[in-house]
Amino acid sequence: MTDLNSLSDRLLFGIPKKGRLHETCLSLLSGADINFNRPNRLDIALVRNLPIALVFLPASDIPKYVADGNVDLGITGRDVILEAQVEDRIEQLLELGFGNCKLQVQVPVRSNIKKVEDLVGKRIVTSYVVLAGAYFEELDKKYLSDDQKKEGVKTKIQYVGGSVEAACALGLADGIESGETMRAAGLHPLSTVCNTQAILIRNHHSPNSSLISKLTSRIKGVIAAQKYVLLNYNIQRTSLSKATKITPGRQAPTVSPLDDDMWVEVQSMVCKEEVADIMDQLEEIGAKDIL
Repeated sequence: MTDLNSLSDRLLFGIPKKGRLHETCLSLLSGADINFNRPNRLDIALVRNLPIALVFLPASDIPKYVADGNVDLGITGRDVILEAQVEDRIEQLLELGFGNCKLQVQVPVRSNIKKVEDLVGKRIVTSYVVLAGAYFEELDKKYLSDDQKKEGVKTKIQYVGGSVEAACALGLADGIESGETMRAAGLHPLSTVCNTQAILIRNHHSPNSSLISKLTSRIKGVIAAQKYVLLNYNIQRTSLSKATKITPGRQAPTVSPLDDDMWVEVQSMVCKEEVADIMDQLEEIGAKDIL
């Protein structure tokens, strides 16, 4: 069992304890050289090589813990940040590029409902009552008649924490709002409320700014290593401007002279997904020794 007194001088870092973000977060921590043991699935783990304690929490709780200063730093989804309504009390440090999904309004494929405004005044079930409430409040203003507004008609938002997709099948709702793929449940999307991904967030008043900066820098490096590859090639000076347009790098390419004054060596970071096409383009303008 972790001695709570041992946490007093450590930065507290909230990590999703399960779900779609958990495993990727562990891989990210490993790449950033954050070494720890988590015996018996305890929810607090001390980092061995930095003054950090990892606190494993439900992803939906992390925004509030960070905003209230219970933990200094956290990883969670943009959707739960917006749902928790804490944007003014946290700083969003870095988009992490994983956990991407869409929070959508969905209905049964066999339903007569064909567009999102058809749901105005009906029943919506969701785990995101704040986001859904704000979204349908705007639709109510736009599509409800004056008589309906006077009668107090509005779209009903109901919280469901478990199997949201079952609600439509059981006749408990006319539509749902969810971030998961629902095709298997016989549902299809009508509109997107927001796009989400994992975000690194911090408390505004954390006293550990230097360590937070170090961690943020390490995590940026891990993300860059996962997304980019270093490309080397030789090119004639007369074609250098064309080459650097093809490989501008993240900031700028590195250009080094060769023994032959007519040629230079270029090093540049390029997106892994685009590297094959970029190599083809470089070869077309006369680049050699492309690695």
